[in-house]
Amino acid sequence: MRDQRLFRAVVVCAVVVVSGQAWTQPTGQGRRGIYGDWVVKSEFNGRTMESILAFSRDPDGNQTGQWISFWGISDLKDVQFEDGQISFTREMRGRDGQTMTSTFKGTIEDGKLTGTVSGGRGDYRLEGQRAPRNPRVAGIWDMTLKMEDREFPVTLTIGTDKEGELTAKWASERGEVNATNIEYNRGSVTMNVKSDHPERQWEATFEGRLGQDGLMGTIKSERGEITAEGKRRGSEMIGTWNLELTGERGTRPQRLVIHPDLTALYGAMPVQNVTMEGDKINFKITMSFGDRDFEMDFAGTVEDGKLNGELTTSMGSQQVSGTKVVRTFRRRNP
Repeated sequence: MRDQRLFRAVVVCAVVVVSGQAWTQPTGQGRRGIYGDWVVKSEFNGRTMESILAFSRDPDGNQTGQWISFWGISDLKDVQFEDGQISFTREMRGRDGQTMTSTFKGTIEDGKLTGTVSGGRGDYRLEGQRAPRNPRVAGIWDMTLKMEDREFPVTLTIGTDKEGELTAKWASERGEVNATNIEYNRGSVTMNVKSDHPERQWEATFEGRLGQDGLMGTIKSERGEITAEGKRRGSEMIGTWNLELTGERGTRPQRLVIHPDLTALYGAMPVQNVTMEGDKINFKITMSFGDRDFEMDFAGTVEDGKLNGELTTSMGSQQVSGTKVVRTFRRRNP
């Protein structure tokens, strides 16, 4: 009985750091083609510029694309992709309102995109690869462990590292345990949990299921079972937002993608942490131009799939309004 109580207490107070199998991208360019986001880089006037090429289809099935950067969004025209060859035309507005046109021709092979952009300012090389995709289970989960008539709050953070391997962490006020053989497949999450602490060694498994109402599962060992249930933190703001920024020079489109771990991309700029309290949302972007650092602060609210707020810099402010992208999936016939 004492061992059983000890096992339960250790699990409740545990911090789990998990490193498991790689979460690989679906293979086969024939199936996905160019569709999705591509992170691309170029050298222009001695500076490295990073952008995102986002390819999709319109309602008629035609190939469409957008060039997304810190400066905003440009729609691509004449997007063509066949036998690994890709081309498109980009039109963007200059500082004085003039239209600047450039063309891109390149290839996609082994998950890499390479080619040349040609325009009025000369030619430059563009290289990139498909942006990694987060597994659906990724996120910060506010979990509750239930044992008989008692409940204990813990935090489960699931993500991926730079190599694409799944990582996770159960956090509470005391202790830590490790897990191995983590697997995620079609909504099912499993892992082995083992404590190597000299005074409280034990082994267990976690089996969970991701559903519309959250993450639910059970921690099992030869000493008993513990039920775990949780909700993903920040679910109202996680996803893709189409923004409109309005300032002294007019209105321009932009994109904000908030990841399940509450990092984000504003255009192509990384955001390290998005915070949300109630309906209020905040984040900060720090950039470097030469020897100078440049900061942008956003403060706003989220309600019913709408985002409204203000983006402030040392040079002034812009009003921001946005709508969350709701993706629909066509049901397959049985």
